[in-house]
Amino acid sequence: MELKTVALEIPENGNIILGQSHFIKTVEDVYEAIVNTVPQLKFGVAFCEASGVCLIRADGNDDELKALAVKNAQAVAAGHTFVVCMKDGYPINVLTRIKDVPEVVGLFCATANPVEVVIAETAQGRGVMGVIDGFAPKGVEGAEDIEWRHSLLRKIGYKR
Repeated sequence: MELKTVALEIPENGNIILGQSHFIKTVEDVYEAIVNTVPQLKFGVAFCEASGVCLIRADGNDDELKALAVKNAQAVAAGHTFVVCMKDGYPINVLTRIKDVPEVVGLFCATANPVEVVIAETAQGRGVMGVIDGFAPKGVEGAEDIEWRHSLLRKIGYKR
């Protein structure tokens, strides 16, 4: 077994979601979950089949984000994983709906940060061992940091 890391490409001013699923209809169901929750969200989704012809299946409402999702799926190249590249919204708006898709097994990350995927590769194929999402903490927040956090959440509409 070989361990390696793969850096994902995050859309400019966007976010990425990496998850695992188990069925070919993942692309259609994740698409529907997103457009039925946040219709104005621009996104692309790509899913790596793990059996049969083992194709990367893709869909989305933005050609650039769809192509980026495919590029990231090709980089991960682990069966039954999926990637969503998105703009004009936040993962928090769609995560619950994506997790409610019956064939979704789980999510590895949802982020705008630089992310590396830790991959294990064997003779059979590849699997995601985990992710490195962003950077290590540099300290503990103080009073000014708390005020900044509270202000930001209200500015972007997530708290009143």
